[in-house]
Amino acid sequence: MPKILLIEDDISFCKLLEKFLIKKDYDVTIAFSAAEARLAIKKESFDLILTDLRLPDSDGIGLMAEIKAAYPQTPVILMTGYSDVNTAVKAIKNGAADYISKPFNPDEVLLVITNALKASEAETEEIPVKEKKSVKKKDSGENEFVKGISVASKKLLDHIQLVSPTDMSVLIIGESGTGKEIIAKSIHQQSLRKNNNFIAVDCGAIPKELAASEFFGHLKGSFTGAINDKMGYFEAANGGTLFLDEIGNLSYENQIQLLRALQERKIKPVGSNKEINVDIRIITATNEDLREAVKNGDFREDLYHRINEFSIQSPSLKDRDEDLMVFADFFLEKANQQLNKDIIGFSPEVVSIFQNYNWPGNLRELQNCVKRATLLSKGDFIESDVLPAEFFQIQKTQTNNGSFSLSENEKEAIIHALSKAQNNKSEAAKLLKITRKTLYNKLKQYNID
Repeated sequence: MPKILLIEDDISFCKLLEKFLIKKDYDVTIAFSAAEARLAIKKESFDLILTDLRLPDSDGIGLMAEIKAAYPQTPVILMTGYSDVNTAVKAIKNGAADYISKPFNPDEVLLVITNALKASEAETEEIPVKEKKSVKKKDSGENEFVKGISVASKKLLDHIQLVSPTDMSVLIIGESGTGKEIIAKSIHQQSLRKNNNFIAVDCGAIPKELAASEFFGHLKGSFTGAINDKMGYFEAANGGTLFLDEIGNLSYENQIQLLRALQERKIKPVGSNKEINVDIRIITATNEDLREAVKNGDFREDLYHRINEFSIQSPSLKDRDEDLMVFADFFLEKANQQLNKDIIGFSPEVVSIFQNYNWPGNLRELQNCVKRATLLSKGDFIESDVLPAEFFQIQKTQTNNGSFSLSENEKEAIIHALSKAQNNKSEAAKLLKITRKTLYNKLKQYNID
């Protein structure tokens, strides 16, 4: 019987959820605060931890980071209000196995818990968690990459195909949730290293004091808590690809350690005198402007040039309107498989709602939304009644939804269309629903180069 620790300060809700989980054959321990949870974790081990985002004495994400640092193998699921997409995204980036949105759907709760426990069982106990997940999924990388039809997607695909066969260091730049790790996996899958490990590391989730041990490994007894020898990410990726996500989060000291390893292609585990040669390709990702960080002295310029031999832009969902339903259909197919459903597609009303929504969480938000809607749908099509409330609140601005009105802000609309069409005048004219000749006249009128 799997043991679950439930951390929730709303006592009546906590008791209700406890009863539900016990009825479904789970052994449940409850804690009403982070302090109680810490005591419970010291007393016994749990197969899974379910924690609320807001606790009276702690922030759920902070508590989760604490738990993951001490018990990296234990899956942690975060409970949060559905509108809080950004927090859910942050939680998953910081190591959450998944999140459940309130108000709960009982089937969704069971599904998320079952999947997290299955994923936890499937992982072996050799090397760090994120790396093991990557190794496990090594063959699925190609299937995860969806070839879009927009100009931005075609450019992205061209760049991936161009750089993949080389050993160049690639920097992927893009907002959270745009699929930077999928791009990195796709580069690895099309490289000469494809038969070796792809190791993914979230630099934002590594405490700076532990970074050397995480990257380069350590020997037993080299510091307090080093109870076994540990292989680092660099050695685990030997012969393959090391993907460093959110590299801008590394401390200055950790940047120096990383630079030295990349320059010399040699590492020294903490507590060891012996150097290990490593042959790896580095792919990094960031959602911030590293050039600005270099200017401000927060990121080393020499490291920036070392990791940026070739940069790739990971476009946000609002910059690839034509791809929206391509991705939605892909995520629907995936959700059907995972949830054992056979939803055919989306109703015209839902397509229209999707097209008029801003997607602040990008592809990750779209995937979560489609999965949830698939679970809640009773008929053959996803209807608007299974979409969350935020889809009915904020609509896209005129220049963002593919309808480029020339009646207002004419100059801005033309500049936006040209940018979206990568300066292709014919494409821009199509978007603006005017002839090419009219567009040229307008360009002259507004002195647009």
